[in-house]
Amino acid sequence: MGFLTFVGFDPAGGLGVVVLGNTAGPLGVDDLGLHLLIGAPLKVAPKAREAVTLPPAVLDGLLGRYALAPGAVLTISREGGQMFAQLTGQSRLEIFAEGPTAFFARLVDAQLTFTVGADGRATVLTLHQNGRDLPAARLP
Repeated sequence: MGFLTFVGFDPAGGLGVVVLGNTAGPLGVDDLGLHLLIGAPLKVAPKAREAVTLPPAVLDGLLGRYALAPGAVLTISREGGQMFAQLTGQSRLEIFAEGPTAFFARLVDAQLTFTVGADGRATVLTLHQNGRDLPAARLP
């Protein structure tokens, strides 16, 4: 989902670093850039996540469009047992269930948590990525 850039300069040492990433990976590029610039230790990779299988009825309650920001809609869709998330203007990304309301992506370090009503239908999706929690209300 997207790309990342790090630009840093150490005036005392006269050293500059530019790191470009063509995808938002689990460790990001800031960590690598800081390591090259000042020798900061590299982060530890995120925990390994294990996918579980959920009943189709549970998955169906999560499908829909969620308003992440003005002009940015996150669409959750399903093909058979596979779930997908697609942000406006980006390619769709397969997501995997960790539990009935928790999902994760394997290609980027991003997780989704759904708030589900008594009827089993999600009302809010929260995107957890790059240290931020971004809630998105379900669109009608």
